[in-house]
Amino acid sequence: MTNSTHEQANSAAPERAGRKEWTALAVLMLPLLLVSMDVSVLYFAIPAISADLEPSATQQLWIFDIYAFVLAGLLMTMGALGDRIGRRKLLLFGAAAFGAASLTAAYADSAELLIAARAVLGIGGATLMPSTMALVRTMFRDAGQRATAIGIWTGVMVAGVALGSVMSGILVEHFWWGSVFLVNLPAMVLLLVLAPVLIPESRDPKPGRFDLPSVPLSLAAVLPVVYGLKEIAAEGLDLAYVASLAVGLVFAALFVRRQRTARSPLISPALFRGRGFAPAVLLNLVASLAMMGSAYFTTQYLQSVLGKSSMEAALWALLPSVLIGFAAPVATALVQRGMNRAYVVSTGFAVSACGFGLLTLAGTDAMWTVLAAAGLIACGAVIIGSQLTDLALGSAPAQKAGSASSLLETGQEFGGALGMALLGSVGNAVYRAEIPDAAPAEARETLGGALAVARHLPDEAASALTTAARDAFTGGMHVAALSGAALLLVAAAVAAVTLRRIKPVEAAKATAPEREKAPA
Repeated sequence: MTNSTHEQANSAAPERAGRKEWTALAVLMLPLLLVSMDVSVLYFAIPAISADLEPSATQQLWIFDIYAFVLAGLLMTMGALGDRIGRRKLLLFGAAAFGAASLTAAYADSAELLIAARAVLGIGGATLMPSTMALVRTMFRDAGQRATAIGIWTGVMVAGVALGSVMSGILVEHFWWGSVFLVNLPAMVLLLVLAPVLIPESRDPKPGRFDLPSVPLSLAAVLPVVYGLKEIAAEGLDLAYVASLAVGLVFAALFVRRQRTARSPLISPALFRGRGFAPAVLLNLVASLAMMGSAYFTTQYLQSVLGKSSMEAALWALLPSVLIGFAAPVATALVQRGMNRAYVVSTGFAVSACGFGLLTLAGTDAMWTVLAAAGLIACGAVIIGSQLTDLALGSAPAQKAGSASSLLETGQEFGGALGMALLGSVGNAVYRAEIPDAAPAEARETLGGALAVARHLPDEAASALTTAARDAFTGGMHVAALSGAALLLVAAAVAAVTLRRIKPVEAAKATAPEREKAPA
């Protein structure tokens, strides 16, 4: 082989990450963990907040939901913005906003101020999540190293949601409700100090103009759909919620049309030219649907069927998370050893489907069965998520890493809301069909309503109603689990067919390097 051939081979080989990049990854995991924890961190703080700030029922709902709504609505905008102004710059802005909003929320003296602070936390979270994933994409150019890093990213994100509720319970029990926000500050300060030193800046070298009209269109598409799905899951089908979905879908069509016709779109259609990108986004949505749809039942089962306290239920729910730490590394190792990624992803769907199948065997006193099922579902979801995220980011041009990340994460938000709405609606329909007609009206709506009514009944009547309601809820869970298992098995077949011929894409082949050196 000639010297010129050697030089060409060396120039084509992707640059391998060293100690600095792996240290930077550890730093990036701090904001990711906290942003994912903030989804569930108010589970145990709400009663203390209600006693202190005395919010109305509507204000209490907004305190809880505004973070997720703003986060979901701004992900695409912030991902595209990071591609244009620099992902590290956006990360630092998000960290500063997240820290300032956390401090404000901790010492809020009114419900209105807490709602506003939670909204700013959502803005900060929307900048941090796509920035961290996009920076992982640009720091780790070797396909094997990138897959390992993305596996760690996926595991941290899933673990954060589980840890949030437990952390909330511990802090509220020993301190005061504001401490659930103050815990964010040390990590954000550390990120602000270390990120400029460890993390190289990266951006799209030719981003084009920022398409401002696409921003309100994306918000108008995402927010009504997420709101409608969440309310259908909580309250059941209602004309207002269906109308919200319809409005969101109309704006979604307008948003897609804008991206296809604009000279410099917010989300480039070029992302979907990579063979693996669109299937990865859609299949990842299905995995998120399964994960959140199952959580809708398992959390209620632990508290309302088994009678565990909120803190006990949260601690027991941590147990299935142990499997998460092994799932992504094993999946990554299998792919790196030559196993076709399509079969690894299909196996992940099959593992989650087995989890749903196990849920169908759970009676009203089967905690270990339910925990094992939750572990299998989570394990499968992490296998799927780690591999599809790597596939999507590897298929997308590196200069569009922020936009690619934001689309994946927006799909996850949609999938989670859709899972709770679809599987929750199936379970609720079966519950209403199986609960005795003689039960009070409130008890025929939800298990929580039945337990509330039972507290005011004589012992014998209360016991009969509680037993009937728990049996009906478990029956609904069985039917929803069968539906979930069927959907996952279909997804496994689709993954095997659509991903089988897609080969791993080296980042170096996808695009020319576009990193910038960090300032000294």
